[in-house]
Amino acid sequence: MNIILCGACGKMGKNVAELASGYGAEIVCGVDLFPSPMPFPVYRSFSEVTEQADAVVDFSSAERLTERLQFCKERKIGILLASTGYSEADLKTIADYAREIAIFKTGNLSLGVNLIQLLAKKAAEILGDKFDAEIIERHHNKKKDAPSGTALMLAESVNEGFGSGKKYLYGRHGLTGERNKSEIGIHAVRGGTIVGEHEVMFAGEDEIITISHSARSRRVFAAGALKAAAFLVGKPAGMYEMSDLLQTDE
Repeated sequence: MNIILCGACGKMGKNVAELASGYGAEIVCGVDLFPSPMPFPVYRSFSEVTEQADAVVDFSSAERLTERLQFCKERKIGILLASTGYSEADLKTIADYAREIAIFKTGNLSLGVNLIQLLAKKAAEILGDKFDAEIIERHHNKKKDAPSGTALMLAESVNEGFGSGKKYLYGRHGLTGERNKSEIGIHAVRGGTIVGEHEVMFAGEDEIITISHSARSRRVFAAGALKAAAFLVGKPAGMYEMSDLLQTDE
């Protein structure tokens, strides 16, 4: 499997490059706005890429999103979008291109995170409105978007478990009054070199239930990215996510 790695010189890009051979993959080239020496060519733009590949793995940002989606459309290959912080306009663009190419989009590539997503949904279904749900996520001080894409994934799952009638409250400040039963609180912590921690708390009368996940290394996400890229090869146009990949591993 030949891969073009977007965001190749960032921390996640370097982790993917280090693990690639162990997953039967070769990084034929990279694309990065700020190229640095890598064991493969790195370009500033997809317009410079001449190498052939089976898929694009994207750990960059929303910037120049259309450029890489158009590149994949012209090459007839799939793309893994592992970034977060997309605007509503970006999401519409992604949905439009998914009619023509295979797009794997996820807020988190960890098997463990996708497991707690299922557990949190089931917990909300069982506990119901007798429990208040709050989500706390912690990341390093370089992360640019908040809340994390994973926190939003978890919130959506919890909301589905509650019957999809909740609204998201992003942090609290000042005289907010009593907590409303229609809320799911989402809180972002930033500091140091925290790779990624997520906690879903269900607080009821005299008891608290927490479901949590802690990533100790970026390698867990890199491994997930390589599995997702392999999954994409040969797939028809459409939108894919971790649940699709996990079903193939059963």
